[in-house]
Amino acid sequence: MSNSSKDNSCEFVPGDVYVADSSLLVINDLSRKYSDKPDSGGLKSISFSVNKNEITAIIGKSGSGKSTLLRLIYGLLEPDAGEVRFEGWKVIGPTDKLIPGHPAMRMVSQHFDDLNTYANVYDNVASQLSNEDLDHKEKQTLLTLKRLRIDHLKNQRISDLSGGEKQRVAIARALITQPKLLLMDEPFNQIDAAFRDELQRDLKEIVEETDLSVILVSHDPSEVLGMANQLVILKDGSLVAFGEPVALYNNPPSKYVARMLAKSNILTAEQVRDLNITEEGDNFAIHPEWIKVRASKRGRFEVRMVLFRGFYEELIIHNSHLYLRVYHMKHGQLKKGDRVNCQILKSTPITDKDPSLLA
Repeated sequence: MSNSSKDNSCEFVPGDVYVADSSLLVINDLSRKYSDKPDSGGLKSISFSVNKNEITAIIGKSGSGKSTLLRLIYGLLEPDAGEVRFEGWKVIGPTDKLIPGHPAMRMVSQHFDDLNTYANVYDNVASQLSNEDLDHKEKQTLLTLKRLRIDHLKNQRISDLSGGEKQRVAIARALITQPKLLLMDEPFNQIDAAFRDELQRDLKEIVEETDLSVILVSHDPSEVLGMANQLVILKDGSLVAFGEPVALYNNPPSKYVARMLAKSNILTAEQVRDLNITEEGDNFAIHPEWIKVRASKRGRFEVRMVLFRGFYEELIIHNSHLYLRVYHMKHGQLKKGDRVNCQILKSTPITDKDPSLLA
């Protein structure tokens, strides 16, 4: 066994051997069925790693296994195969532990079941620390409340708070114990856009300023593209993409990833040749913002639909055999029935062989 020191945040499986790795968390060939039924689904051979002081977002459609993966990482579920290693040591599951959950991790769910509804904000957060050093307890509680921008709410009861404020209290309760890894299951699900954007910025700052790492689950990629250092993309229990958001967005490996991250247009080689694209490949992704349109009485495409999206318009244009989604920045210039020509600014080949490519 390695001479690596065993601190209070570590737990050990009898006979386990330390595996040296620079990553904070390593998931090796992790699998878990939802039930004993043959076609019950579940996670299938998931492998990836999480670095220290980074935010990792797990995304995918409903039922893809996101929350199950999070619970396996924390030690709330036992894997059928594979393992999770935290700082080189295997994470203990409920089979080997009376009270599941890793001591160096904390989890925040999309619900607020852990909050004492009738206690105030200060007491909800302070209750996570012991009374051995009351001065430290008070100082740490006030510091954590200030970091989450809820120190002005310290005397208010949880029942009087908004959803966004409750979420901040739940995060403060998790962070006050100074975990190394914070797990968050759909943390922005019940928060309006203004609260969500502010909370995302605050979480990113906390990660940058402390030793904290974060893994969060989201069904909406737009929530995490701007804050995550890396994305874990699941489909039907399998890992279909892993990497930095910018790289996956600009060069999606599959139709699933392209449409999830960018609502991309997926075209065959024959269709892109019709758009004067000569790049080699079988299938292509063209993001809506990679298409430029110009009104023309003899245009090859007709505007089928114009949707107001705030600072831009979303256009659906078509000809006899092709529909395209386009993001258009100039409001009011085009209307349904107008003829347009389009210029493709960029396209990227995708490699999957999905038979339902054009579905």
